[in-house]
Amino acid sequence: MHIKPFILFLLLIPNCFSQCTLNFAQSNSQSPNILLINIDDMGWRDVGFMGSEYYETPNLDALAAEGMIFTNAYAAASNCAPSRACLISGQWTPRHGIYTVGNSDRGDSKNRKLIPISTNTVLPDSQYTLAEALQDAGYETCQAGKWHLGKDPLTQGFDLSIGGTHAGHPSSYYSPYKNVPLEAPSENYYLTQLIMDKTLEFLQSVQDKPFFLYYAPYAVHTPIQPVHELLPKYRNKPEWNGQHNPNYATMVENLDIQIGRLTDELKKSGKIKNTFILFTSDNGGHYAITKQLPLRSGKGSYYEGGIREPMFVYWQGKIKAGTQSDVPVMNIDFYPTLLEVAGIDVPDGKKLDGKSILPILTGEGTFEQRPLFWHFPIYLQAYLKEGDPTQDPLFRTRPGSAVRLGDWKLIQYFENNDLELYNLKEDLSEKNNLATTNQKKRNELLKILENWRKETHAPVSYALNPEYLE
Repeated sequence: MHIKPFILFLLLIPNCFSQCTLNFAQSNSQSPNILLINIDDMGWRDVGFMGSEYYETPNLDALAAEGMIFTNAYAAASNCAPSRACLISGQWTPRHGIYTVGNSDRGDSKNRKLIPISTNTVLPDSQYTLAEALQDAGYETCQAGKWHLGKDPLTQGFDLSIGGTHAGHPSSYYSPYKNVPLEAPSENYYLTQLIMDKTLEFLQSVQDKPFFLYYAPYAVHTPIQPVHELLPKYRNKPEWNGQHNPNYATMVENLDIQIGRLTDELKKSGKIKNTFILFTSDNGGHYAITKQLPLRSGKGSYYEGGIREPMFVYWQGKIKAGTQSDVPVMNIDFYPTLLEVAGIDVPDGKKLDGKSILPILTGEGTFEQRPLFWHFPIYLQAYLKEGDPTQDPLFRTRPGSAVRLGDWKLIQYFENNDLELYNLKEDLSEKNNLATTNQKKRNELLKILENWRKETHAPVSYALNPEYLE
């Protein structure tokens, strides 16, 4: 008497599987595509939508105008590898231990009072990355351009890598590229163009699955090699706000051209209607090449010029066009934001230090003010012997930590416990140190910073360097 229901059950199984598969496919196809653009060494004002009247970025400006621009966007570190590690792991630097590129004792030993903390140079495969979270949720994942966190991006959540290695920059933007494993179609083919060629091939190959594209071209990092056909327009162009490098300007414009090709493909295929696009840079501009005035200093410094970034987010129909946010955000926020965009729960056991900025983007829900932190227990030698307004002419940074809360920012240096306090609303250039005149605010932020270091087990070295000469 139980046979007929059992037979009926067997007859329904194929139907059930078919319907389940269909539902999954429909759900999968409706998941938003994600395009995360992370430029290398592009400063806060190196694009038109952030005010530059020297660099020409019409494609980016048009896209930014259709979304939300962030004026207080930050990288979690002031140079490439640690910033990228924070972005892809969603964690502060003390949790992954990558503080700089290469060694942490850079600069002349006789000028370094402390023995700096050693740095990791590779993000371990044990880190559950943003790419892995999206890959495990059914996304087709592609890393295009610079990786810089290990030898092989395919071990950390990417189905496809286009030119990704542990290299921090190409030997040359003109073929042969040497340390970037890509074959040029012709002699002197420009690298960013080739990376985009292959990126478009990836987009054209994606069928029903949603995609995650981490587009991180090596540009506009050194070597500064101009795109020759763009040079004439910049040779006699007037300087603007400290920006006047024609060679670098061609690299910025060429980058914009490539992103224009990317958005054209998304529009042509109809995918842009369901694509979340986030644009930013990994650290401040190289001070010897480009200025971010009124911000102080540049790449490698923990003044605003080294950590504040251009940023916008575009999502058709979800983010109101022509909007702007002054809320301080950081690239550690991207991991939780993109998971929420994709409808994915934070994996069990994964510690995320950032917060989803979706409430800011959509205007739904609340986003509470929180402190932002930086930890750099290392030395970075200066680029310039004079002219760069860092703490001193010998180093872009000395070992220390920093915190921003609201309009206030505190920097603590470990060598002599020097403290610098700035009100960024009134003093964006960080010229007026208020650490002695506003001791209440100084002590408040210092306590927050010290508690954060305890919570994250941030390493601090007070060991004296025997080679130091006072």
